Amino acid sequence: MKKRPIVISIAAVSGGGKTTVTNQLLVSLSDSIALYFDDYDFEGAPANLINWVNEGANYDIWDLAPLVHDIQSIMEREQVKYIILDYPFAYLNEQMRDYIDFTIFIDTPLDVALARRIIRDYDEQTVSEVVSDLNFYLKYGREAYLTMEYVKKNSDLIADGTGSSENIVDVILEKLESKVSTV
Repeated sequence: MKKRPIVISIAAVSGGGKTTVTNQLLVSLSDSIALYFDDYDFEGAPANLINWVNEGANYDIWDLAPLVHDIQSIMEREQVKYIILDYPFAYLNEQMRDYIDFTIFIDTPLDVALARRIIRDYDEQTVSEVVSDLNFYLKYGREAYLTMEYVKKNSDLIADGTGSSENIVDVILEKLESKVSTV
């Protein structure tokens, strides 16, 4: 009988290091595969995230069936030990909750995450475009970032997002090793 893969989810605010850590875990856990939330289009996904946050951030309105389908498919067909999810909701979506075994929240200060986003997304933009985004962040976006505190509270491990991604991965691997040995 084939053993079910361990599903690890990585959450953080935008610019918090989710994708970087997911990619490094993928290399460190040689018997693994990664799925990225941003690669999917989901039914029920809010057209306006700010309104979604202001209306209470109901994680269950997102129909994550395509992601669930891919997880199920990997569990049935692939011979991997780990499925790593670059996924922002921890255990908060009902469809995903039972698939996830271990959630990590990368706790990155908002100023660091914002600086990373600007460096990543605005390399070739004008100063006025950067200023416009900063104004939007101050007026609306910061509130959305703050809702991630709820995801943080629903995570198994909180990693310091100010450390290097290598250090974050080392902490995850250490905690994962102790978790796997108790399963």
